[in-house]
Amino acid sequence: MSQTPFVLYADSLFTSPYAMSVFVALLEKCLPFEIKTLNLDAGDQQQNTYSQRSLTSRVPTLVEGDFALSESSAITEYLEEQFPAPQYTALYPKDAKQRARARQIQAWLRSDLLPLRQERSTHVVFFAPNDEPLSAEAQAAADKLIKMADLLISDNQTSLFTEWCIADTDLALMLQRLIKNGEPVPEKLKRFANTQWARTSVQRWLQQVR
Repeated sequence: MSQTPFVLYADSLFTSPYAMSVFVALLEKCLPFEIKTLNLDAGDQQQNTYSQRSLTSRVPTLVEGDFALSESSAITEYLEEQFPAPQYTALYPKDAKQRARARQIQAWLRSDLLPLRQERSTHVVFFAPNDEPLSAEAQAAADKLIKMADLLISDNQTSLFTEWCIADTDLALMLQRLIKNGEPVPEKLKRFANTQWARTSVQRWLQQVR
C-alpha cells in the first residue's frame, strides 16, 4: 500500500464542514497529509487544473499520488477501507447496523436542512454570530435537527455509539451552528456537541489560521 503522504484541498477560510470532516478523519487515523487551500470566493475551485482532478469542483478533494477523490463521505469511507482497524483508528462502527446508521446520519446532514445551513452557515461557528432571527423555514430545519439528535443521543451519551465515529464530528458541527449562535438547544445535545468539539483532532481544525 502506498505510503505517499496525502494532499487535502480545503477552503482558504477553513469553514467547510466537509473539509473539516476529512481533516479530522486523517488525523484520527494518523495519516500524513499536506493541506492546500483554495479561495472559493475567487473561484479557485473552477480552475481547470483543480476541476479536472476534483471532478465536482468542490472541496474537499483528497489526492494520493495520481488518485484524487472528492466528496467527504466518499473520502472517509475510502480511508476506512484502505486503512482499517485495529491498526488504524476506526472511522465507522464495527457493527453493520451501527455503521449503516452512521452513514445515514452523514448522508442526511449533507442533503437536508438547507435553510438552516444557509442562515446559520459555518461562519457563525468559526467567526461571529448572526443577529438575524431564523426564518420560518430555517426554524423548521433547526427543530428537525434537534428532534433527530434527541432521538439519537440519550441523557448520558457524549457519542452516538460506544466508540467515537466520524458521524459524531459531523453531527456536532451541525449542532454548533445553533449553539455558537445562542439558539436554544437541549442541554444533553450541547454536552454531546461540546464534548466532540473538545476532541484533539477537532481542536486542530479550530487552530487553523483564518
